[in-house]
Amino acid sequence: MSTTETRVVEASIASGASDRPQTADEYLDSLNDGRDVFIYGERIDDVTSHPAYRNSARSIARLYGSLADPSRNSELILPTDTGNGGFTHAFFKVPRTTEDLRAARGAIRGWQKQVAGWMGRTPDYKASLLMTLGADPSFFGEYAPNAAYWYRRVQEEVLHVGHAIVHPPVDRSKPADEVGDVFVHVEEETDNGLIVSGAKVVATGAPLTQYTFVSHFGALLGKKEFALIFMAPMNAKGVKLYSRHSYEAAAAKAASPFDYPLSSRFDENDAILVFDRALIPWENVLVYDAQKVQEFNDGPLGWMQRAAFQASTRLEVKLDFISGLVSKALEITGAGGFRGVQAQLGEILAFRNLVSGLRDGMIERAEVGPGGILIPDGRYALTYAATAPGMYFRMRQIVETIIASGLIYLNSNAVDFQVPEFRADLDRYLRGSNGKTALDRSKTMKALWDAIGSEFAARHELYELNYWGQPEKTYVDILGMAGADGQLDDARDLVDGILSEYDLDGFTAPDLINPTDVTTIRRPE
Repeated sequence: MSTTETRVVEASIASGASDRPQTADEYLDSLNDGRDVFIYGERIDDVTSHPAYRNSARSIARLYGSLADPSRNSELILPTDTGNGGFTHAFFKVPRTTEDLRAARGAIRGWQKQVAGWMGRTPDYKASLLMTLGADPSFFGEYAPNAAYWYRRVQEEVLHVGHAIVHPPVDRSKPADEVGDVFVHVEEETDNGLIVSGAKVVATGAPLTQYTFVSHFGALLGKKEFALIFMAPMNAKGVKLYSRHSYEAAAAKAASPFDYPLSSRFDENDAILVFDRALIPWENVLVYDAQKVQEFNDGPLGWMQRAAFQASTRLEVKLDFISGLVSKALEITGAGGFRGVQAQLGEILAFRNLVSGLRDGMIERAEVGPGGILIPDGRYALTYAATAPGMYFRMRQIVETIIASGLIYLNSNAVDFQVPEFRADLDRYLRGSNGKTALDRSKTMKALWDAIGSEFAARHELYELNYWGQPEKTYVDILGMAGADGQLDDARDLVDGILSEYDLDGFTAPDLINPTDVTTIRRPE
């Protein structure tokens, strides 16, 4: 930031007024709003105090706390562009220069380091899309004022917004707009807004969000009542969230943070989002037209590229964490000196570097889009989306191979170390190599098990493999982009240039020498 920008930000922080983002406490307080969240057969009164959500909520709250902390916020914040004189997270504004994208990279990385890359739906994830609303509000036609409003509000408050865009996997043989009893649709138009019913999946982290961005992604729609994009308040009457099993709650009830250090605080609970005649105010509507939904999904404002930009920065940090943890585990097992093991740890680091390079390529080859928004390069974005799932799958395979039984050669619970008659045996038989104690081994390996082998870990692999959609489609999109932007034509021209320099009689290029003086092959007369 420039000196002037720094002064503006410092004044905004000191004011404590509406020109700064929400604080950690304000975020937590906002979740206690009467929302309908259901888990284990009951409605949850307060997600911030329930064992299924409370530490994950606090992990997100920490992110908000860091925005106003002078010791941590230098790489996180920039002045707003809304005219309120405040500051915001650097990814929560339209980027117009390469430096803006570099600042956004630093801010995303700064937040992700606080959660070690294990929370994929931190508030900055949806900033990927929502900040495009401010690039060209006119794209949204009659709802342009709504787009401008939500751009301004999300930026100034740094709202935590989730998203739900996929239909429940029901009656997939039928067109989307023929499954009216399940898929989100408008039941009624009123003066106050749209009455909406239906469901969306999978609403990752929704119990801890303040709003959910709801859209349609998939086949073209034929009926207008299914063709809507809107912002849903999580406490609106008729909005319900049915949570999956909580890994955080399981860790709290049957283990401890020592045993499951990731599950116990980074579990982004996935939920089924249900609308039961919920009123969506007109000011929350962004699109209500089948053709416009498709145009939005085509991504002219760059939301897809921005999502890959954020996700790749997150995965970079996650792979940093995993590679560091594996390195420590190998020190404990004593296998770190073997060449084959070193090569496989190097492979994980290569994945990390590849992800980082693709993300930086998105910055350096970014192009100006509608309204002057600088959009990360689409080739690198799609290449990341296509290759990251395979890298993650291979990474997990490597860890299971080079750590092997070390992942389960462990005591059952932290309490074992607190039982005197157990402790002597554990200290003797569980100790590690290179002077590492049994406690060192247990703490490190339990963290690695939570990252690689636990139910939390399995869900993360499922997330990394599928959150972008079908890998096959991504490769088809890459081919389509290569055809549209001339990349494939250039490749074919390269081939034609080489092929044009020879024929059946040999080289046709005048500066190349044909082998007539040395050939042993007799040609017909």
